[in-house]
Amino acid sequence: MREDLHRAVRVPTCSLRVFRTAKFNIPTEGHCDIQDLTPTLRKHLEDSGLHEGQALVFIPGSTAGITTVEFEPGLVRDLHEFFEKIIPEQRDYHHHATWGDDNGASHLRAALLKPSLTIPFADGQLLLGTWQQVVLVDFDTHKRRRTVVLQLIGE
Repeated sequence: MREDLHRAVRVPTCSLRVFRTAKFNIPTEGHCDIQDLTPTLRKHLEDSGLHEGQALVFIPGSTAGITTVEFEPGLVRDLHEFFEKIIPEQRDYHHHATWGDDNGASHLRAALLKPSLTIPFADGQLLLGTWQQVVLVDFDTHKRRRTVVLQLIGE
């Protein structure tokens, strides 16, 4: 084993980290509606002038989530069927008795998916795979206008 592989190298840095926060709205249909955010994220990154860093995508609220998928009709259907199988929408949940509403499954699904995702970027491009898109999944039981928060950190 070569010893020089274990030596720490200090690289002086003079870069300035920049934070940019943007919000944009997406209309959704609820009931596991999946919206591709990738083109909007790419446009915000391009407009920011940043070249290297991280993009944090966050959805406020407790009935939607953010993830990556291959955004195509078959997988969209598969995701809907998957969530319906593990957390059926029409079941009676304790949450319904607490608030008198009907979206207990929405909260459970969103808790499983999570509200945020971090994506690295370099050379001004999101470092996503060829067939990988960033999507918003709205699990609520009615149409919504969702606000997505994008925070870019980089240089």
